[in-house]
Amino acid sequence: MGQIKVEKNVGGIEGLCVITPAVHGDARGYFMETYSQRDMEENGININFVQDNQSMSTKGVLRGLHFQKKFPQTKLVRVIKGSVFDVAVDLRSGSDTYGKWYGIELTEENKMQFLIPRGFAHGFLVLSDVAEFCYKCDDFYHLNDEGGMAWNDPEIGIKWPRVEGAYTGTASADGYRLDGIALNLSDKDQKWLGLRDTFKF
Repeated sequence: MGQIKVEKNVGGIEGLCVITPAVHGDARGYFMETYSQRDMEENGININFVQDNQSMSTKGVLRGLHFQKKFPQTKLVRVIKGSVFDVAVDLRSGSDTYGKWYGIELTEENKMQFLIPRGFAHGFLVLSDVAEFCYKCDDFYHLNDEGGMAWNDPEIGIKWPRVEGAYTGTASADGYRLDGIALNLSDKDQKWLGLRDTFKF
């Protein structure tokens, strides 16, 4: 019996999926299968994941938007502690939804997973005091293959929840705040360009 519910093509974007696992709880706690190749294949998802990654970030950290250029990866992401707003942007040049984004809040409570195929930029914003973020990849990490795009590009128009600030023409985090806390981006993530100047798959 399948242990997951799969919502396909979320946001009208082909390939993006939200996966909700069956959680079996009682007075002791809960149990769930966090991944089952059989359940995925029964839902028409045939992916060979080869690497698991995990990160920890504090409130106001925004990572992204990132992609791999020569060795693109499918990612299956989830949160095991706290909450994040997770975003994917379609960069597939032949796609009817090129440049369109979809975002979802992933939390330790809802236990949902977000499947992001190859050909997307990806990023997330930490909404809780601390968040631990896990994801599977279908290719290994390749040094110097990372690309990125501006998280606040008005042409894409991502609506990051609870973020206040005004776009000044760059990806700089200056002046942006989440619940009164300054957004925290890496130097690299504040230098990416917008959609019209970025990489296409």
